[in-house]
Amino acid sequence: MRARPIAVGISLAALASLTIAASPGTGGDPHHDLDTAAAATGAFHSPELAEEADFESTDRCVSHPVEGGMGYHYANKDNIGSVHPGRPAALLYAPDKKGKRQLVAVEYIVRDADQDTGTTGDRPKMFGQAFDGPFADIPGLPVHYSLHVWLWKDNPSGLFAPYNPRVKCP
Repeated sequence: MRARPIAVGISLAALASLTIAASPGTGGDPHHDLDTAAAATGAFHSPELAEEADFESTDRCVSHPVEGGMGYHYANKDNIGSVHPGRPAALLYAPDKKGKRQLVAVEYIVRDADQDTGTTGDRPKMFGQAFDGPFADIPGLPVHYSLHVWLWKDNPSGLFAPYNPRVKCP
């Protein structure tokens, strides 16, 4: 019974890759770019499919005591630095009421060109939105900017807020 959902997921991933190839990306139309991001990541509602596409689980659910959660990050190191809407650096999954991980958001991570947290002249922008940062507090990552996009779960804090009050970590 499990083979059919995986086959459907693989078919959706193939379709998404065709959409990405046909899309100019970051063409200045935030709505078009959001559609591109959704088409490219919609095939990854299963964490297993994300892992098959080289997204590696961090196995740590990220949350903030006041602002809410981000969930589990599944990162693809080849996508770090990409500002193409179809190539997020991370997929974010939040546990549902039964503990199963559900796709909720994507994250784009771009290295800070000068590695100086005191300057922001190199801040990237996508979807008409400036990235957050620069940040220097994540082990294994250089100084960087990030942008979260809550494509798959409503976020009362906003589409581009880093945390979602509706995401709870175990």
